[in-house]
Amino acid sequence: MTMADDRQDRIRNRAHQIWQEEGQPAGLHERHWHQAAADIDREDAGKPPAAKKASGAGKAKAAPKEEKTAVKASKPKTGKPKKAAK
Repeated sequence: MTMADDRQDRIRNRAHQIWQEEGQPAGLHERHWHQAAADIDREDAGKPPAAKKASGAGKAKAAPKEEKTAVKASKPKTGKPKKAAK
């Protein structure tokens, strides 16, 4: 096994681990591969792996954002003022 084969295996294993940690989402294989390659490169350079991002890189699925409902301020009516009750 060559050194390049070993690196490919390490990247493949790390990408699989990332995929599992994120809940096995479909269609993100390229992102997982690139993230894994960067992790392996940092590991080979003697640096610690990158911290997980709060954006959901380590989460199974990002929580849906709460929808903001527009609240319109009520405008005062411009007609005649109501008479006070006697």
